Amino acid sequence: MTLTDILIWIVFGALAGWIASIITGKNKQMGGVENVVSGIAGAFIGGFIMENVFGTDGLTGFNVYSFIVAILGAVVLIWVVGFFRGGRRRR
Repeated sequence: MTLTDILIWIVFGALAGWIASIITGKNKQMGGVENVVSGIAGAFIGGFIMENVFGTDGLTGFNVYSFIVAILGAVVLIWVVGFFRGGRRRR
């Protein structure tokens, strides 16, 4: 994996995490680092869900399908974290 690949994953994760935070209404509470982390983790979670629950391909590279899977995984992650935090808002 080259430095360019790592940077692309960071940008991919940031965009997916940012869109997921907008969907969940957490955009104002989340910063840039949280968006990147939730997007990258969401890609793994979304890929896992797609493969093990729906029986389809998870992530297939840098394409629209993988981007949507990453967003859905990030939404799930944000909802689960919000559930365990008890819905408390950051100040």
